[in-house]
Amino acid sequence: MFASKPRRATFRLLAAAAVAFVAGATSSFAAEPLNVLNWKDWGTDAPWALKLFEGPNGIKVTHDYFSSFAEAFTKLRTNPGHYDMLDLNVAFTKQAADEGLIQPIDTSKLKNFASLEENFRNSAEITKDGKVYGVAWIWGGTALAYNTDVFKQPPTSLAVLWDPAYAGKVCLRDDGEDAERFTALLLGQNPDAPSDMAAIRDKLRALKPQIKALFKTEDEWLKLVAAKQCDLSLVWTTSVEIGRNKYNLPVSFVVPQEGAIVWRDALSIAAGAPDLNAAYAFIDFLISPEFYAAWGAAGGAPVPSNTTAVGQLPDNSLTKQVLTQPDALKHLRVKGILSDDQRQAVLDLWEETKAYYAQ
Repeated sequence: MFASKPRRATFRLLAAAAVAFVAGATSSFAAEPLNVLNWKDWGTDAPWALKLFEGPNGIKVTHDYFSSFAEAFTKLRTNPGHYDMLDLNVAFTKQAADEGLIQPIDTSKLKNFASLEENFRNSAEITKDGKVYGVAWIWGGTALAYNTDVFKQPPTSLAVLWDPAYAGKVCLRDDGEDAERFTALLLGQNPDAPSDMAAIRDKLRALKPQIKALFKTEDEWLKLVAAKQCDLSLVWTTSVEIGRNKYNLPVSFVVPQEGAIVWRDALSIAAGAPDLNAAYAFIDFLISPEFYAAWGAAGGAPVPSNTTAVGQLPDNSLTKQVLTQPDALKHLRVKGILSDDQRQAVLDLWEETKAYYAQ
């Protein structure tokens, strides 16, 4: 009927242990970490970000990384119920939702959601059937970068890449989609659905004498610029920001009259996320003015989706000086979604072009 003395003593010991466990958990980190899937060194894993978030929230954040969105999808498919949240380019958000790899997001749990730029937070790329599958996080561009020691005035057109005066001084990222899109822009074609791939092929081949290097990473490009190898480049605007403000390199970027390509990243919650509350807390932190300000201070930050944070960018920010200005904004083209057939056609064209360059 009643517990014996030994059993009552056992109960007291268990209760004391439970109290000690709870006290320990609230004073440091929860037992299970928040598992984030992202590019390496892309905001969420920055030491300053983890310091700002982990201590006050009592949540330990761990990361797994991918080097392509195809790899990200493979990790989600093969590790169901492991990841809590992830970063996706918006061109891939609906595919992830269609496959059941991510889940709808209850935006009422995000106090900073209402401060996000309206067109981005409500964009068709991250919403489906009235549900939100991605939280607008950051955006940035791939634009025309130039050596400020060589160009006293910024170039105005993509045509400068083909100017013989800069033969052997053009650096391109080894990315077929970028190469195809910018060439299509120069030729007046739709960069997401070009009407004449043969013309794009011929124009890219004509670029051969101009090419100094095809780089894969930001670090490769920074080293090329430091060695004065690149008078002109097609590169991420954030990389230019880092080159100028962190390494004092003579480089800037411009949105040419034909246009530049914009990418957008959104934060999603994985299907079967082990800790939804922690995922919502981290996402809300990542879209807060506090987070964006700290990233801006650290250098190389993309454009915040939070409108308050945009106004707080430092005065030396190229993003603030160039990318968010009205004249630039009207020439930006958001990178669209390519079908599997389109992507393969672009890949084939780029491999053929690289082989031609190597001859």
